[in-house]
Amino acid sequence: MTKQDVLMKAKQNNVNYVRLQFTDMLGTIKAVEIPVSKLEDALDGKIMFDGSSIEGFVRIKEADMYLRPDFDTFMVLSFEDERFGRVARLICDVYGTNNKPFKGDPRYILKHVVERMKKDGFGSLNIGFEPEFFLFKLDENGEPIMSHSDNGGYFDLSPLDGAEYIRREICLELEHLGFVMQTAHHEVANGQHEVNFRFADVVTACDNVQTFKQVVKVIARKNGYAATFMPKPFSSINGSGMHTNCSLTDLNGNNIFYDPNDKMGLSLICRKWMTGILNHARSLAALTNPSVNSYKRLIPGYEAPCYACWSDANRSAMIRIPAIRGAATRTELRNVDCTANPYLALACILAAGLDGIENVKEEDLIPPVYDNIFALTREQREEKGIPNLPENLKDALKEYKADKLIFDTLGEHTFNKYLEAKTLEWEEYRKLITSWEIKKYF
Repeated sequence: MTKQDVLMKAKQNNVNYVRLQFTDMLGTIKAVEIPVSKLEDALDGKIMFDGSSIEGFVRIKEADMYLRPDFDTFMVLSFEDERFGRVARLICDVYGTNNKPFKGDPRYILKHVVERMKKDGFGSLNIGFEPEFFLFKLDENGEPIMSHSDNGGYFDLSPLDGAEYIRREICLELEHLGFVMQTAHHEVANGQHEVNFRFADVVTACDNVQTFKQVVKVIARKNGYAATFMPKPFSSINGSGMHTNCSLTDLNGNNIFYDPNDKMGLSLICRKWMTGILNHARSLAALTNPSVNSYKRLIPGYEAPCYACWSDANRSAMIRIPAIRGAATRTELRNVDCTANPYLALACILAAGLDGIENVKEEDLIPPVYDNIFALTREQREEKGIPNLPENLKDALKEYKADKLIFDTLGEHTFNKYLEAKTLEWEEYRKLITSWEIKKYF
């Protein structure tokens, strides 16, 4: 789209208000809002904001930053309250006063790795997210009631599934916004849901999942529920992940993970890609599973992966190859959860995969695993070369700190700011006295 296209669409849709969105280092959506009369200034990159107030951005003495809208992300937010006029949004890239992209902008970091991928001769990294979430009923004060909102299980319908109408409304709203919807269903745990939409190139896919989270939370609230993407709100049932399906194409759009002559239908590039990611899996965890709560999901017994390995048949593996082949051949990363900043997580996943493609020798490829990994002892797993994923955020940060690939991908500024923020998060948690401790030891 061009500047004139955006102005015309805003006029045709009677837009009164425009939200200029961006994402901070921790994955939180931020926005500067303007009346439509200032839209032309915004499209010219003239809207300034205080970057020193944003997590992981800049210091007070260099606070002034500019928002440059990506014209193709213009969207009328039909799910917003329209009593005071229609609201549209534009996703923006962050620039400094030197007229250059801000190197700490998560979207810029991802775009930078995508540029490198294209220089290496690849066409696109296509990503399909499978985000899961829980719904909680609200009490009379608008606070979530911390108990299961229904008695449903995997693929259940009403009356066991008490919120299928909310899922349906979410899907219809996303469709109205231009998403190509695929499936929606009740998940394994009580009160847990999954909604899937069509894959896209990696930057668009990350934009889409951020929009998806907004829609889910707003629609849930309108119906008297709170939605959470927290990985593990209950200790005794499955947690929520965001399985991340990846496929690489050549410059003509052909899926290069597929090889019809291979007995598994997988190309050498695909195997190198997976090996690269698995070689960095323990350090990537700080980005794919960035919260203290993330690691309470990654434990045996709840269908979440705990070990860095791959398989075309084993759902206990971190990377699974879905059965379909041909143009839809893909690697499914099962450890990722929705607390991840999608831009930073995918930037480092892509960098690790490219590192594997470029540097892993054929004799060093990691083979698939067909054993039930949960049934193996630690010694047996180590014998087979299957490392554990980190068991807590502290362990993940230790691995992160030692990984040069992640440092090079994020850049010194974001690498250090992220490490600082997450170390503080761990220290805050470490000092906390939980209700479990009181019950156990008091």
